[in-house]
Amino acid sequence: MTAERVRFAPSPTGYLHIGGVRTALYNWLWARQTKGTFILRIEDTDTERSTAESTQVILDAMKWLDLDWDEGPGVGGPNGPYFQTERVEIYKEFADRMIERGTAYRCYATKEELDAERERQTKAGNPFFRYPGTWRDKGPKDWPTDGRPYVVRLKSPKSGSTGWVDLVKGRIDVPNEQQQDVVLIRSNGIPLYNFGAAIDDITMGVTLVARGDDHVVNTPVQILIYEALGKTPPKLAHLPMINGPDGKKLSKRNAAVSVAEYRDMGFLPDAVLNYLARLGWSHGDQEIFTRGEMIQHFDWSHVGRTAAQYDLKKFQFVQSSHLRAVDEAKLAELARPYLKAGATIDSEARLHAAIGTVKTRATTLLDVGEMVDFYFRDTLSFDEKAVAKFLVPAAASLLGDFRAHLAAQPAFDRASLEAATTAWLTERGLQIKDVAQAARVSLTGKSQSPGLYEVLEVLGRERALARLEAGAHKASQAAST
Repeated sequence: MTAERVRFAPSPTGYLHIGGVRTALYNWLWARQTKGTFILRIEDTDTERSTAESTQVILDAMKWLDLDWDEGPGVGGPNGPYFQTERVEIYKEFADRMIERGTAYRCYATKEELDAERERQTKAGNPFFRYPGTWRDKGPKDWPTDGRPYVVRLKSPKSGSTGWVDLVKGRIDVPNEQQQDVVLIRSNGIPLYNFGAAIDDITMGVTLVARGDDHVVNTPVQILIYEALGKTPPKLAHLPMINGPDGKKLSKRNAAVSVAEYRDMGFLPDAVLNYLARLGWSHGDQEIFTRGEMIQHFDWSHVGRTAAQYDLKKFQFVQSSHLRAVDEAKLAELARPYLKAGATIDSEARLHAAIGTVKTRATTLLDVGEMVDFYFRDTLSFDEKAVAKFLVPAAASLLGDFRAHLAAQPAFDRASLEAATTAWLTERGLQIKDVAQAARVSLTGKSQSPGLYEVLEVLGRERALARLEAGAHKASQAAST
């Protein structure tokens, strides 16, 4: 398999969208599978909206997802710079080369002239402005000598068609008569998207361009730029868009779309990548993938041609599956930033054990942090509804007896505690439901928690017995009110 050179080229105008992450992921997977090169470059030519803060957001998100790049910001490489605003001289060099070849030209049309032409075309019933080619066939002898500004335009062919075999969508052909002499470089020297992207791909040796299918309209222009320079276009793959659960374009209105949101909610990077990989690509019926499996199995032939639909429930299923696969020690490390303020971790072993009791119930790291909180509090926060329902007068003496029985047990592991409790219930003619909920509320402050014996074991003898005693007291107080 040929080692591919692929790229991800976000614009630093805001957060990193999960649709962009999927594009980055597919490129990264292909680079890793082919033992090729994954390039990260920053398309920051929108100088009004691009910010250093947004660039850092992108870099931080890529690092959090562990989508490591082989060339790009912070890494360097032989084809830099990797910020478009630092490549202006490169674009000028290629534009001048195209002008010399007769495949591009300087256009000195003023804004006033263009506005007048636009108005004329509108009155003539033309819904879309088309540059009339005023400067198309003029050369150096016609250029003004007073230093007035100009743009560089592509001399687009007027007949024939431009096409390619898309790795996802198949054969696509666009009549050249639908194209026009687009601006390649503005008068301030900054390239427009199509020219900057094409020149960057040429100079960085990109062999395959994979991006969202909203770029299909840009592709004919970029192919024409390649051909105008005598270059062979790269392979192309246009990925289906991601729609929200309502079938409309994925947006903040119908889903969480920023990578940072999923990080803050406690999603695991591998779960995010797994879900996004499957949101447009399939490998049989397999839903859960390790990173290594995605690298091994990813291919372009199984990327769908139609829009994928975001499904939060499926996303959460993938996330919870990945969370369960993480061992307690690693999960403790990952969950630590999500522990609630004030939690006192008195023992790493206890934290690992506590996490072991909730990992099959939790979906996110945020859930883990909330679910284990009661283990690490000197003072419990009680659910008052649970207290009112279960810490009732009849529970006071029962909790006291249950505590006394457990206190007499030589071992305090879950198996021993379950056996001792079963014997105590049998002796008294009771069932577990007669004491379990009152004990649960006493131990955790809630009516829902991990299993009773798991909780007792993780809390440990001293803390568990103290909480049962406090629960019995709370129930007796309810008796006196």
